[in-house]
Amino acid sequence: MAPTRERKPRASSRNPDLIRGVGKYSRSKMYHKRGLWAIKAKNGGVFPRHDSKPSPPKPQEKPPKFYPADDIKKPILNRRKHKPTKLRASITPGTVLIILAGRFMGKRVVFLKQLPSGLLLVTGPFKVNGVPLRRVNQAYVIGTSTKVDISGVDFEKFDDKYFTKETKKKQKKGEGEFFEAEKEEPKALPQEKKDDQKSIDAQLLKSIEAVPDLKAYLAARFSLRSGMKPHELVF
Repeated sequence: MAPTRERKPRASSRNPDLIRGVGKYSRSKMYHKRGLWAIKAKNGGVFPRHDSKPSPPKPQEKPPKFYPADDIKKPILNRRKHKPTKLRASITPGTVLIILAGRFMGKRVVFLKQLPSGLLLVTGPFKVNGVPLRRVNQAYVIGTSTKVDISGVDFEKFDDKYFTKETKKKQKKGEGEFFEAEKEEPKALPQEKKDDQKSIDAQLLKSIEAVPDLKAYLAARFSLRSGMKPHELVF
């Protein structure tokens, strides 16, 4: 048989329990019994405090042994440099373009310049066919052989920021506010933009009216009729 180890008697507590959780002596009695008053008197009536030891550096976490069941999507960094959109050779400043899509489909407009975003700055002008200053993607226009002299037109102030609109954050509405909310009226065009349109139209009309039938050509809407073959048309 294995030799039995001698068990050391357990040190008795200074405050033995009468029952579980209830000591024999009170808190103030134990304060004097443990001599805490003497320790406090030696340190000027305050218990001594010891500076905490600096905690050892945490070991590096080991990678998990298993992959998560669901794929965690991580954003991919776009390191490509933005290249300016190459303008088609048929589109030059002053060229008359035909819009192929959108609100002004079939309208003829005058090309002024290409903006940094790659979009084209065009105008009807508004006084001739109702097309205001706007941006158009060159994929949705056809360049024609007709040109307008725009040497006397000042359009340097127009850029992409000129056409951006202020967006307001939508607030969540309750059930009552949703039914009681009235439809917001469309905002009127600022007077500054109206004045800019008038000044551009006035400068363009001088060059347009100098060429016979050019004003009527810009005002007419382009459309295909039966029997017309688009691939054989010369614009």
